[in-house]
Amino acid sequence: MEFQVGEIITLKKGHPCGSNAWEILRVGMDFRLKCTGCGRQIMVPRKLVEKNLRTPKEKKQEPKE
Repeated sequence: MEFQVGEIITLKKGHPCGSNAWEILRVGMDFRLKCTGCGRQIMVPRKLVEKNLRTPKEKKQEPKE
């Protein structure tokens, strides 16, 4: 699977804050994900992200100036 920095993904298991959407901050053998609800950042192995991906990816909305 192809992942890019800035994409929003949804995983099967949500974060304790109630949000289940994550923004990708780093891609490699490990992913750095940021919770879109509370802003907490976590490192997750690529294999775990690919296994638990629930919805198709979407691009982060860039603010229009």
